[in-house]
Amino acid sequence: MLAAQRTDFVSFGLVHQAMLAVFLLGCIVLVMLGRSLRGSRAEDRFNRCFALAIPLFTVPMQVLQFTPAEWDLDTSLPFQICDIAWMVAVFALWTRRGWAVAATWLWGLTLTVQGMVTPDLASGWGAPRFWMFWGMHWLIVWSGVYLVWGLRIVPTWRDFRVTFVFTAVWAASVMVFNGAAGTNYGYLNGKPGGGSALDLLGPWPAYVVTEVLLVAALWATMVGLWRWRERASA
Repeated sequence: MLAAQRTDFVSFGLVHQAMLAVFLLGCIVLVMLGRSLRGSRAEDRFNRCFALAIPLFTVPMQVLQFTPAEWDLDTSLPFQICDIAWMVAVFALWTRRGWAVAATWLWGLTLTVQGMVTPDLASGWGAPRFWMFWGMHWLIVWSGVYLVWGLRIVPTWRDFRVTFVFTAVWAASVMVFNGAAGTNYGYLNGKPGGGSALDLLGPWPAYVVTEVLLVAALWATMVGLWRWRERASA
């Protein structure tokens, strides 16, 4: 009962540090596992088990957001980039398609990680939303690091372009919905109230443009380093 009543969350408090520690440990384990499985028959079996595990966790948690006790127009709809990223991660694990692998990795290592470092959470460890947030974020990034750093499925420049265009279309669509519904999915129509890296990028809408440019530059750098590494080792 005590856990169920707990609703506070403190940035960089003990609980936050514990969640980040679990995340980092999972990254290390999955990269090592990917390298040990790469090219073996067991790799395909693990990929599909991993892919199935993601919706087994996320779908019930998202359905829960539509129940009367959890419903909130501002947070319950699956319009965040992570709501798309977990589905792309499932596809990437199942098929190993380059664009899906790259999108999972690029979104995960930038947008999803930023969300974990500066979470906008009102719920503590006893609330379903808390576990939905952390579980979904962990699974997205873990999928990306497993596929790219573990299995060495190297992103290409075409994968970068597909990811950027897909993200731009998502952002434009969500901004239109936010404007019509008075919501703020993706923090595209306003900054998080609890503070985040967006505070460094100026007022709205300038920070959205700046964020897009910074993310594009970072993604290009990430892909470019991998391409350079592949050429150097060839």
